Amino acid sequence: MPKYYPVMLDIRGRKAVVIGGDRVAAQKAAALTASGADVSVIGQQFCDELLQQAAHHRVKLVCKSYEPGDLAGAFVVIAATSDPQMIEAIWAETQERGQLVNIVDVPERCTFIMPSVLRRDQLTIAVSTEGASPSLAKRIRQRLEDYFPPAYGSYMRLAALARTHLRQQGVSYEKRDDFFEDYFTSPILSLLGENDVKQATTLTSALLQRYGVAVPAEELEAELAKEIEGVSDAV
Repeated sequence: MPKYYPVMLDIRGRKAVVIGGDRVAAQKAAALTASGADVSVIGQQFCDELLQQAAHHRVKLVCKSYEPGDLAGAFVVIAATSDPQMIEAIWAETQERGQLVNIVDVPERCTFIMPSVLRRDQLTIAVSTEGASPSLAKRIRQRLEDYFPPAYGSYMRLAALARTHLRQQGVSYEKRDDFFEDYFTSPILSLLGENDVKQATTLTSALLQRYGVAVPAEELEAELAKEIEGVSDAV
């Protein structure tokens, strides 16, 4: 049997429709919103989580029962319903429109399935059992949280800054790959985990110097602070 094809989907600014009003629908809506989608939720009743999301202008609530035609313009559709007739109607409309659709717990009526996701800022780790056991995927993802602590967010941003400087100085791909081997095996992640940003940027500056790239540690520290501040402002 063919395997699923894993992709990272850019849904920023695209219309997404969630059908349902319970906590499952709220979770799906929150995940779509966090990825930048323009989310509308269709349902006859809404749980407290969805009402709070709407109060913060994160989603638009449409108080009605789903009807064919409600999915016009949607890039992606997620339905949290167990109504067989509604499931078939949603499936038919999305197939006619060529839309991406996920009907929760009904894999035969999905054009995609969602993994359990661990995010550390720019680092995303997705765990999937291809629908065989979502609960097991969740527990595997929870176990991975111990191996990928929150400091990975700053660690990835500092790596991205280093990569920018390496590219600007014309360092070859092969040499950049060698740099990141050194970066990965260094204590930089541990230092960031201890909130010792100064020492982490000092060590990164020294690593860059080995590859002919002179960037003062103070400059890297300022750039990293600006990056982290930008993330905080966005949230």
